[in-house]
Amino acid sequence: MPDLSAYPITRRWPAEYPDRLQLYSLPTPNGVKASIMLEEIGLPYEPHLINIGANETWIPEYLALNPNGKIPAILDPDGPDGKPVALWESGAILLYLAEKTGKLLPKDPIARIETLQWVFFQMAAVGPMFGQMGFFHKFAGKDYEDKRPRDRYAAESKRLLGVLEGRLADRKFIMGDDYTIADIALLGWVRSIDGFYEAGELVDYASLKHVPAWLERCLARPAVQRGLQIPALP
Repeated sequence: MPDLSAYPITRRWPAEYPDRLQLYSLPTPNGVKASIMLEEIGLPYEPHLINIGANETWIPEYLALNPNGKIPAILDPDGPDGKPVALWESGAILLYLAEKTGKLLPKDPIARIETLQWVFFQMAAVGPMFGQMGFFHKFAGKDYEDKRPRDRYAAESKRLLGVLEGRLADRKFIMGDDYTIADIALLGWVRSIDGFYEAGELVDYASLKHVPAWLERCLARPAVQRGLQIPALP
């Protein structure tokens, strides 16, 4: 049985099944990337709910695994060479799990690089812009009298949705007929626009054709439906 005692996070969130990959997360647009990926690839794992509202990512045990204090993070007892490995940053987790299992990442070198390009597009652009737009539209920022920050992020979010609309105009998924980690990276964030952030009208989501159809195809996948609910909320 693997010994994970060297990792302080396991003292706060003990592993009932230390031979399984440990997931520390919350079903947010970033968090569900890891849970959906794990459901898609069928790798045994044990989820632990991290309450970001209670600042649990800032306690020493969590920071010992992820010094950036964000979710998701994983602890794999069966890492490279059979040694445990801890990993954070959702894009890195997607890539690690894809390479570990040989799933959801093309083997052709050019297609692989193109897939990673769209993962990085989400990490560098879609996530930060949608998140800031959501803050200024729905949360504390909505009370700011100056609406220029909200409008700036809304305009950029609308532009990014347009990039996706063009990409999906002649393809089923981001990489064509094959569903990949690029779709997993993006679907939670696109879903949040008209759902969690209630910003569909702000970014004219209703005018899109291909993005909503793609999202519907993604959400119809059983693994996606399960992953969106993991870790289960109290």
